Amino acid sequence: MCREAANLSRQTNMDASSMHIAMFPWFAMGHLTPYLHLSNKLAKRGHRISFFIPKRTPHKFEQFNLFPHLITFFPINVPHVEGLPHGAETTSDVSFSLAPLIMTAMDRTEKDIELLLIELKPQIVFFDFTYWLPNLTRRLGIKSFQYMIVSPATVAYNASPPRMQNSVNLTEVDLMQPPLGYPVSSIKLHAHEAKFLASKRNWEFGSGVLFYDRLYGGLSLSDAIGFKGCREIEGPYVDYLEEQFGKSVLLSGPIIPEPPNTVLEGKWGSWLERFKPDSVIFCALGSEWKLPHDQFQEFLLGLELTGLPFLAVLKTPIGFETLEAALPEGFKERVEERGIVHGGWIQQQLILEHPSVGCFITHCGAGSLTEALVNKCQIVLLPQVDGDHIVNARMMGENLKIGVEVEKGEEDGWFTKESVSKAVKIVMDDENEVGREVRTNHAKLRNFLVSHNLESACVDGFCQKLRDLLK
Repeated sequence: MCREAANLSRQTNMDASSMHIAMFPWFAMGHLTPYLHLSNKLAKRGHRISFFIPKRTPHKFEQFNLFPHLITFFPINVPHVEGLPHGAETTSDVSFSLAPLIMTAMDRTEKDIELLLIELKPQIVFFDFTYWLPNLTRRLGIKSFQYMIVSPATVAYNASPPRMQNSVNLTEVDLMQPPLGYPVSSIKLHAHEAKFLASKRNWEFGSGVLFYDRLYGGLSLSDAIGFKGCREIEGPYVDYLEEQFGKSVLLSGPIIPEPPNTVLEGKWGSWLERFKPDSVIFCALGSEWKLPHDQFQEFLLGLELTGLPFLAVLKTPIGFETLEAALPEGFKERVEERGIVHGGWIQQQLILEHPSVGCFITHCGAGSLTEALVNKCQIVLLPQVDGDHIVNARMMGENLKIGVEVEKGEEDGWFTKESVSKAVKIVMDDENEVGREVRTNHAKLRNFLVSHNLESACVDGFCQKLRDLLK
């Protein structure tokens, strides 16, 4: 499908005028970053991008702006909301519980955004959680495009009309099964996951608006909906959403991050060079997930149990000042030569590319999974209890069979050191039948994703469909 769209776009691309697109992502690093990755892909084709970003944040992204002559950051003043620390602008500035207040602050930028849109006159605005934007852009004669960083499978499972029209009466048992008409029956939830998602349906996410009402409002009001991905993987979910919402659902391609203009820091490179190819476990559980202390310790003991070298990037558990203070007793001494627990930012993309890394344990965020899929290291799935991460894990583990998920308790959702170690050993054991299947499937998908012109064809087709939307 991507290649067919590319053939069409090549016929018109040279003569078509460039588009002016505004980007207004949710003020979270995990949303700003993929929006900028997409902006780079669009700017590479000559399109002009006006990127709305909190005023103290641009310096964190300037190095990733590969086309500064076409991608312009427009700093947004984030109003102070009572309950937020002064100066807080993004979710990385606050604890998870305060994220709804960041959303409230973002909602209060509506007048400023309106003035900016009147001044800049973009043809289309990409957004995700500001559900009020479509009504605003419609008044101004601008198209609105809800571009989600989560997968279409996730949105179809959690926020399609069959789910939302009966949202008040949904039970945990209902949520364990996919909604009516959902295209893939193998994606289901465990009891503890359904319990969490049931509670989240009553979660206020800024300005007194429920999270799923906010999401559904944007899906219903926008001129079109978009996702990262390609039809070869996401096609059934896209077709389902188009049918359910009665509007175009566009795919931008896999949006593989461009190679960074930096090299791996010397301390990490020299440490990794000490180990054999494909022998190191790299673990990164996202920028915001803090494991409970007992699960933090269980996870590290599981890494120790594998007997393999590891680099674990984890947040300090709640209630502790430092990572070191939270480590299991005697752990540091036992793994001193082969294990590192790191709490700061790390060059994940470059670490995953290193030949010594043979296994990646991920929280199943969309960006991390993309980086994992285009690298050769094997994937262990440890999803955070979040709708997107859970469905991603089922897609990768049960449907596509390109990773192994860590087993958890059905009711409590807790993993053990044995289940962590077991999942790693499966994907890294040449003799294990499941591991062989996973490695074979991952290799096939990786070769497809990095194949010549695949992503270029997808992005070209995406741009052509955006132009069609503007007619």
